[in-house]
Amino acid sequence: MNKPVGKITISIMRDFIVNCLVRLAIALTIKLDKTSKKALQTIPGKGPALLIMNHVSNIEGPVIYSRLQPRNTIALGKAELWDSFGTRQMMEAWKCIPITRSGVDQKAIAACRGVLERGDFLCIAPEGTRSKSGKMKKAKPGVTLFITPDAPVIPLAFWGLENYSKNLKKLRRTPMHIRVGEPFYPKKPSGRFSGEKRQEMVDDMMNRVAALMPEEYRGYYGSDS
Repeated sequence: MNKPVGKITISIMRDFIVNCLVRLAIALTIKLDKTSKKALQTIPGKGPALLIMNHVSNIEGPVIYSRLQPRNTIALGKAELWDSFGTRQMMEAWKCIPITRSGVDQKAIAACRGVLERGDFLCIAPEGTRSKSGKMKKAKPGVTLFITPDAPVIPLAFWGLENYSKNLKKLRRTPMHIRVGEPFYPKKPSGRFSGEKRQEMVDDMMNRVAALMPEEYRGYYGSDS
């Protein structure tokens, strides 16, 4: 059943307002270097793709979303983000997929697969939770559920945002660095796909993310781990 015209108009207005406010907030608080801007321009404009990245703050998602528009880029978000009015408006404007982190969320898994089937970008932070120190944490193997032969995996790395809150209090813009790796197609092993094999696959994927950033941020995927 089609949505009433009034609801569609309200939805369009909400999306416009949210995107304008987010772009303004990013412009006032974040400073991207030229290399980061050029790196984002290398991301393909068509076809499905799985974007994997490290997770430092709630800021990297809006930055990526605003930079890749009008490309449809859909991300996962913890279900709690729909509990408050402000974050709910952002999640709905960006068509994010809510996920319940306790147990296996089959509805969210199906929605993620649907994103790739439609030919859109699916953004996932395999670590699952933010790293307050800025150093990478061990990733969870759930991302391997979305590996398909038709969608390349594109690694993205961020650093600098671990200082965002401190800089915000001092009314300083935070330098943010983004690097984009070469697209690749992970191959699932034949036969039974064990949890151990899934972890090996996600670790290989995250090593590609780690290789894009300075050694001091690689954490679990650094040479000293």
